[in-house]
Amino acid sequence: MIQQIDVFLDYLEYEKRYSQHTILSYKTDLMQFSLAMLNIYDIHKANQLSEQMIRTWLADMMEEGKAPKTINRKLSSIKSFYRYLLRQGEIDSNPAVKIQGPKQKKRLPVFVDEKKMELLFQREIDKDSFVEVRDALIMELFYSTGIRRAELIGLQTQNVHIKRDLHVNNLQIKVLGKRNKERIIPIDIKLVSLFECYISLRSSADFELSEDEWFFLTEKGKKMYPKLVYRIVNYYLSTISTQDKKSPHVLRHTFATHMLNNGADLNAVKELLGHSSLAATQIYTHNTIEKLKKIYQQAHPKA
Repeated sequence: MIQQIDVFLDYLEYEKRYSQHTILSYKTDLMQFSLAMLNIYDIHKANQLSEQMIRTWLADMMEEGKAPKTINRKLSSIKSFYRYLLRQGEIDSNPAVKIQGPKQKKRLPVFVDEKKMELLFQREIDKDSFVEVRDALIMELFYSTGIRRAELIGLQTQNVHIKRDLHVNNLQIKVLGKRNKERIIPIDIKLVSLFECYISLRSSADFELSEDEWFFLTEKGKKMYPKLVYRIVNYYLSTISTQDKKSPHVLRHTFATHMLNNGADLNAVKELLGHSSLAATQIYTHNTIEKLKKIYQQAHPKA
């Protein structure tokens, strides 16, 4: 089965053009599944498995206390794998097609309050410090655009347009999102001076630009990496919030929630976030509804 999984992963990478992060998730799930089937049933090929075998494995994970979200992700990986094998004619039927995963509790996206975000951006920074200016720009960009961490890391210098014009507003960035879909996101004119400061410091830095293609660089002139971006966001959010989650994705949630709370069109937010489906964006409307309920309770005479 391992050879079949390897071929499937190649298909995801070279034909579907999935991100390395997504491919790694599929690989982890399917290799764990393959090893379990080998140890429990001594099965080496995908066409030897039955629906009951898969159900038993899922049930075992539930008994071990695995979260429903984790189990459903693994089941989704298995279903995708078998759909691929069915299309390739390697199996006659999909044993996972009728299997339903455990129900998950719907959790509202975690976001930071508007007043706290205002407080964060009132901080003074040293305009002569490459790191301070870079980190401040990263925080501003996350909050003002809602881009993903991978999109920020993959932002290329040639795709940052910040030239001010009296007649034309051409302030924007072009990012590469999921499934390699490009989208253009406008930039607030208030950020231009911070962009210009970062670009100036970046050009005059002591390091040699070994990764000139990428807009955001480390202190050594190399491309940013996920853990460093996470640490930057975690540090800044820790100065204004005590909530447990302090990740780049929290800033994405914050961007979407604040946009909708202030009257933004749902379809516009969908396009800015790069969602393929409106359903993915609608989860943020729950936070808006909660705000409306609170206002109603405070303002209505009979509430």
